[in-house]
Amino acid sequence: MHSQWLQYLAGGLTAGAIYALVALGFSIIFNASRAINFAQGEFVMIGGMCAVTLVNAGTPLALALPLAVLAAVIVGLVLEKVAIEPARKADTVTLIIITIGAALLLRGLAQIVWDKRVHALPAFSGDQPLQLWGATILPQSLWVLGGAGLAFAGLSWFFGRTLFGKAMLATSYNPLAAQLVGISTRRVLFVSFGLAAALGALAGVLTAPITFTSYDSGIMLGLKGFAAAMLGGLGSFGGAVLGGLLLGLAESLGAGFISSAYKDAIAFVVILAVLFFMPGGLRGARRSDRV
Repeated sequence: MHSQWLQYLAGGLTAGAIYALVALGFSIIFNASRAINFAQGEFVMIGGMCAVTLVNAGTPLALALPLAVLAAVIVGLVLEKVAIEPARKADTVTLIIITIGAALLLRGLAQIVWDKRVHALPAFSGDQPLQLWGATILPQSLWVLGGAGLAFAGLSWFFGRTLFGKAMLATSYNPLAAQLVGISTRRVLFVSFGLAAALGALAGVLTAPITFTSYDSGIMLGLKGFAAAMLGGLGSFGGAVLGGLLLGLAESLGAGFISSAYKDAIAFVVILAVLFFMPGGLRGARRSDRV
């Protein structure tokens, strides 16, 4: 029984780390624009598919992964420049509709650029499972946890130690006051899309060896990342990490002790529960008027 619990815990933390990365992308863009970017899941797909393409073309894995993340960042920046910036004075609902349209467009382009098949990315350090206190853990799970942990630490340093990171935090708390002290909120939004795309793509390349990837792989991961962001408190970075890990654990334990048939439904139950009983999430959602 002990090993069974450990097995579920390892699986839940692995999935939760991915959801947390995606949730952070939602929170970063929400803080910059007060809009929810429903194209966040497509950044996950682009990262995974680009990595598969580069590896199949003969690019070493160590080079293919950062190039795949860079490709997603470029897509995110182009999306902000072409679709979001021209509508920056529109209301929040309009911006959300624009991101939904962008997600559909990116998914359609992915079918043209790639195909509709499921693709696998080679595991970073082999497929031989590790035995840990009776539980079987894939080496790729350790890469997911380690990569996500480094991303969380890097974000913490960026927002706590760099001038631009503090400018992004100031914008998230009070956009008008940030503008009054000379912070370019337009530049903050532009960088936010690039940073959110990087986090999504990182999630995509880390999870592709485990769950595989395809043109529509970002749909469910995007929804689960949104559920994690809602659970933790939309706009809260610490809440995004907490919400992602809790959602991953809830899924793993629910699939293990109840039924795997309900695994994907748990995220939707979380969204509904948060909306009905805890609208601010565990850490409290950021609320302010958009400027």
